[in-house]
Amino acid sequence: MSLFPTSAVYPTLLGPLVHIITWNVGSATPPDDITSLLGLNVGDGNTDMYIIGLQEVNSMINKRLKDVLFTDQWSEVCMERLSPFGYVLVTSQRMQGLLLMVFAKYFHLPFLRGVQTETTRTGLGGYWGNKGGVSARMSVFGHTICFLNCHLPAHMENSEQRMEDFECILQQQQFEGQAATGVLDHDVVFWFGDLNFRIDDLDMQVVKSAIDNNKFPMLWEKDQLNMAKDSETVLEGFQEGPLKFAPTYKFDVGTNTYDTSGKKRKPAWTDRILWHLRATAPAGAALSAGKRGSISGLTSGTKVTQHCYRSHMEYTVSDHKPVSSIFTLQFPYKVDIPLVVLIVEDEWNSTADAIAKFKLAPNYSRSSWDWIGLYKVGFKHQKDYVGYVWAKQEEADFHRQEHQVTFTEEELPKGSGDFILGYYSNNMSTIVGVTEPFQIQLPTSGLDISSSDSSDFSSEDDSTIVLMKMRSRSPSPCKNKHRKNHSDSHTHPRSQSRSRSGSPAQATVAGLNVTGSCCCHRSHSQLLCLLFDTSNTLCVLSNSNVQFLVPSFSATAIWLVREAHSALSCFIKMCTWYIFICFTLCCVSSIFLRSQVWTVQGAVTLH
Repeated sequence: MSLFPTSAVYPTLLGPLVHIITWNVGSATPPDDITSLLGLNVGDGNTDMYIIGLQEVNSMINKRLKDVLFTDQWSEVCMERLSPFGYVLVTSQRMQGLLLMVFAKYFHLPFLRGVQTETTRTGLGGYWGNKGGVSARMSVFGHTICFLNCHLPAHMENSEQRMEDFECILQQQQFEGQAATGVLDHDVVFWFGDLNFRIDDLDMQVVKSAIDNNKFPMLWEKDQLNMAKDSETVLEGFQEGPLKFAPTYKFDVGTNTYDTSGKKRKPAWTDRILWHLRATAPAGAALSAGKRGSISGLTSGTKVTQHCYRSHMEYTVSDHKPVSSIFTLQFPYKVDIPLVVLIVEDEWNSTADAIAKFKLAPNYSRSSWDWIGLYKVGFKHQKDYVGYVWAKQEEADFHRQEHQVTFTEEELPKGSGDFILGYYSNNMSTIVGVTEPFQIQLPTSGLDISSSDSSDFSSEDDSTIVLMKMRSRSPSPCKNKHRKNHSDSHTHPRSQSRSRSGSPAQATVAGLNVTGSCCCHRSHSQLLCLLFDTSNTLCVLSNSNVQFLVPSFSATAIWLVREAHSALSCFIKMCTWYIFICFTLCCVSSIFLRSQVWTVQGAVTLH
């Protein structure tokens, strides 16, 4: 299956295929296999975007701090499963137990622009994020789309509170830019999550009997959300496909049996996926409820087609069942040309410098902090690169407005494989240009341990230790020129390591001249060949000769600065969470103490 479209010209009407998933995971760890949930076992790879909204992701203090320091389990599982199929994490947003992830095929990245995220807390009067909404908005081929993942208040009697919280979320979530500042200003809005709406006026036995006999329309008529569409103005324009699957809440964990606990919660369709179009179709073109799960459209010709709307009963790690839906967005493409076109003309190999060319669109505003990343096919997110260089303004062809950059040998992967280049825009915080996959070859004459080499390495009486300096993998505009001049006189490490018996080996380590000779008895000449290879250190032991490639101190310094910055950011986040928790506890304690004082004062007054 090809991961890149066969044609660089995109169609004019057929838009992306979007797969949306919502699941209240109930603080559970991810299941071993989510293949069927993602539809990867039956799909043909045509899905363009995956939108995954989770609720009640474990947000205990120890888990939350771990997720701040590392990628959370759910994100990691989704990336691990989707990345081999060419899907890249575009953006994600976390607010306590709410998690929203947006994935897309990597060749769509240049056409997903203006990515922004927002969060709104509605728990404890807006101070706590156990309830609320997280959203991600972007321009998809020139059309604005917003994905909103919500967790609304629970319990049968809180239907009005759910509507108030939803209205609060819509009012508070505002985005930068002129295209769409509010949620409902977007061309298309997808609203999903644990909306917590229940089934009214029917007792437990009637509901279960209807479920057993597949009489879902009878239950749908009493669904709180369905009834609210006729009376709540905030729901005007929101559409939903027919509920042809059993209620997804509440189950005994580990089973497909509805709640048997003492609470005996009535089954309900709490987990929903709806959509909203900015402009409704003209009167007479509206679809009936029975057909509402198929097509809806804008006056401009944009259409949303729902292909399926289903639950996944095979997953039992939570008391909720996941719900998914697949949509096709059909619209005329307003944007079908990337802002940056990357060109890889010559064959690349891992033992020589490589050149990449790129062209900038006239309307593209570049930054001196733009960079070009080298990604292995199957990368997980936009920072999951193998190496990168700064996108400097070096003219390659003045008339064709081409620029070029050079990936030095040290910035290339040591092995062969399929790779792509991506141009990352610092101003837009996204990739704005990609190449098709290309191969980096590993020449057969590269570094290996063979019998012929062993004869070159062997010495009569003593072995030689050679220390050599590796150039920094971090691209730096001020160092590239020096590197280029230095590369002419720089020979391959193997050729420098071949010194005669008894001759001292000389090398430069971080600017220091090192000369050394190590005596070794001839009986040690039959040492077993060992190879130890990491990203920065290579150690080769062949017979009685030892060669070390020591990482440069500049690369180490840059790594330390980055790690220190990351640790400082995590520490600040941790302190913020602790301060917020302490503040919340103080507020709750203050309210409790005041209530006790009022109770005592009232008792004294009555006495």
